Amino acid sequence: MKELIQGIFLPFAGTSLGAACVFVMKGTLHMGLRRALTGFAAGVMVAASIWSLLVPAMEQAEAMGDWAFVPAVSGIWLGVLFLLFLDRTIPHLHLGSDEPEGPHAALRKTTMLVLAVTLHNIPEGMAAGAVLAGWLSGNGTVTAAAAFALSLGIAIQNFPEGAIISMPLRAEGVKKGKAFLYGVLSGIVEPCAAVFTIWAAGFVLPALPYLLSFAAGAMLYVVVEDLIPEMSAGTHSNIGTLSFAAGFTVMLVLDMALG
Repeated sequence: MKELIQGIFLPFAGTSLGAACVFVMKGTLHMGLRRALTGFAAGVMVAASIWSLLVPAMEQAEAMGDWAFVPAVSGIWLGVLFLLFLDRTIPHLHLGSDEPEGPHAALRKTTMLVLAVTLHNIPEGMAAGAVLAGWLSGNGTVTAAAAFALSLGIAIQNFPEGAIISMPLRAEGVKKGKAFLYGVLSGIVEPCAAVFTIWAAGFVLPALPYLLSFAAGAMLYVVVEDLIPEMSAGTHSNIGTLSFAAGFTVMLVLDMALG
């Protein structure tokens, strides 16, 4: 039970700690630092999608023989289309952009900024939940250490994400306490998505490979659609690429050392 609670809430704790930076830092985040943090988050998410989600999904589908690729391929596409659906139906505004996405809605800029980060966090919560469900299934393809490695990796990359949402809100004139609260609320969707995924896997255990690859597809959508453009914005954007590599290798080390 301790491992389960830890795996569910560790990513959320990372977001909350990052949002708390609003109390100790002044002004807004420098563009270079923001690109570095975004690149790091993208690297973690890509590595987690491969080793923590897709590889276990394919291992669990080995009994399908020549058709073992079906859960991974179909799950990825379902995850991508699910995030595309959310992207088109939920009004949101990405940091650094003046053009809202999704349907027109009379929402404040701060609300749409929070919704944009919340969309990022849904697949991360699903990923943590899918891996925890794999561990709870007891089939041996996912260990408690591997589930912890993924949750820790997401928590590490959530720390800068929490700061990325709370600091600009403070710069927009939002009070520190409220900016922190918005950052925390953007991350609360993660434990909710994790619990839902674990619950769903419990009803349809054979669907676990599909859930794992579904979470991977959703995370890859976020990386390609949002994080890579943000980390490459402006001139001299090599910092984003280097940070991507750093995040990728950090997640790789966590997976090899703990998984």
